[in-house]
Amino acid sequence: MIRLKKQPTLETTRLILRPFSSADAPDVQKLAGDRDVASTTRLLPHPYPEGHAEEWIEQLPERFARQEYLSFCITRREDGEVVGSMGLILSAPDDHGELGYWIGKPFWNQGYCTEAALAVLTYAFRSLRLHRIYAQYMSRNPASGRVLTKLGMQQEGRFRGHRKKFGVYEDLIVCAVLKKEFEALLEGKENKG
Repeated sequence: MIRLKKQPTLETTRLILRPFSSADAPDVQKLAGDRDVASTTRLLPHPYPEGHAEEWIEQLPERFARQEYLSFCITRREDGEVVGSMGLILSAPDDHGELGYWIGKPFWNQGYCTEAALAVLTYAFRSLRLHRIYAQYMSRNPASGRVLTKLGMQQEGRFRGHRKKFGVYEDLIVCAVLKKEFEALLEGKENKG
C-alpha cells in the first residue's frame, strides 16, 4: 500500500468526494441522525447524540495521519450539498481495505452510492495499490447488497446474528472484490462505451 501524504479529493460526473470539514457537522448530524439511515448501518447510533458529528469529524485527520482510515464527504457537484459519507479502513500489512458508507435518506435510489464507491475503489486499487476491498451489510438491507454487486464484489460469507441493532441480532453478509476482478469490471464498462 502506498503511504498517503494528503487526503485526496475525488470527482465523478455528479459528485465530489472530499475530506470532511467542521462546517459539514450540521449536515452529518441531520442525515446520519435519521432513524432509517441508522437502521441500515452497522455503527451509526440512534438517536444520534448532539455533538457526535463534530467529535467524529474532529478525529478524522488523526486517523488519516496514522494511515488507518480514509474518509470522504460525498457532495453533489451541482450545489455542494452533502449526500453522505464513504470511508475505507486500511490494513497496510495485508494491502486491503474495508469499505463503509451511508447515504442520507433524501438521496436514496439515485445511484450516488454506486457512483461514489466506484470512484473510491478505483482510487484504492490504482493509487493506493490495494489488493482486496471488502464490505459488510445487514441481510435485511438488499439495496446495499446491490451496490456491492455493481462494484464486482462477491459474497464470501454470512455472519449469523453478528450485529445487535436496535435490540435485534442481525446477520451480516460479507462481500469482497480483488484488484484484478475490479479492473476487469472497469474494462468491461469502458468497452461498452
